Amino acid sequence: MLKAKIKSIEYYLPKNILDNNELAANLNDWTPDKIKDKTGIEKRHIAEKNETALDLAERATIKLFDKKVCSPDQIDYILFCTQSPDYFLPTTACLLQERLGIQTSTGAIDYNLGCSGFVYGLSLAKGLIETEQVKNVLLITAETYSKYISDKNTSVRTIFGDGAAATFIDAKKSKKHLIGPFVFGTDGSGQNNFIVKNGAHRNPGALNSAEIFMNGSDIFLFTIKSVPKAIDALLCKYNHSIEDIDYFVFHQANKYMLDHLREKIGIPENKFCIDMRNHGNTVSASIPIALSNLIEKKKLSPGAKVMLVGFGVGYSWSATIIET
Repeated sequence: MLKAKIKSIEYYLPKNILDNNELAANLNDWTPDKIKDKTGIEKRHIAEKNETALDLAERATIKLFDKKVCSPDQIDYILFCTQSPDYFLPTTACLLQERLGIQTSTGAIDYNLGCSGFVYGLSLAKGLIETEQVKNVLLITAETYSKYISDKNTSVRTIFGDGAAATFIDAKKSKKHLIGPFVFGTDGSGQNNFIVKNGAHRNPGALNSAEIFMNGSDIFLFTIKSVPKAIDALLCKYNHSIEDIDYFVFHQANKYMLDHLREKIGIPENKFCIDMRNHGNTVSASIPIALSNLIEKKKLSPGAKVMLVGFGVGYSWSATIIET
């Protein structure tokens, strides 16, 4: 049977760097050490004024091509996850197809999700491949949240960085699932705790008035409540225990939140990934960036079971297990 498997991941971060020293110089009552201690972040990469999620996605995908992982004529479907698209329309995935010379027989869609977006994308890719609609999927997660953050927005400016990840998923003959199963969750009642209210059609205003609002305390409570339940449900579905999982890669929200989750769930520290020091919270790109770095450092052996958990804006959450 054909099963979907992650073949390779590449990512791209903008060249412009905002470090804690520069941030602290413009924020009252913050020092570089305080920012690092609170968030686990020392620097974040910020897109230039005219640099967009599409630009970052293009550069991440070119890295896949340069590695000879895949070529434009091998891609059957593009899944593009972003909450900062180049345009309201057309679809950013269509623009990426044209830029990279990907065959016109390729399917291409955008979907609007934040920190749970990578896991949702894996689910969509798995469905496309294992129902034999396509053989290969290019999953892009690209975000430039910095365009929604003013210099005075101290609640989020210290956390978020821009970036994109390109994940190539193909079909392998296997009797076992290499991606999945999945659990999902949605609670729209939390919408106002993490939102850009202006710029779209509910509150048009001017696009340059589009600003992220985040209620950090309520987001923390939602996460601490929802994520452990999702993990329990996934382990039950998989008929596994915490001990059966070789590594855990959660959305890289901030170190404070991840430490609380790890302790509450009872995950050993040596099995838990915290990887945001040099790029911050890159939203939907955070999980694949962390995965790519783990693979690069050879921390995941062949056949390792890795749990991926995304959670955040929406409220939306999702979790799955992959085998490397």
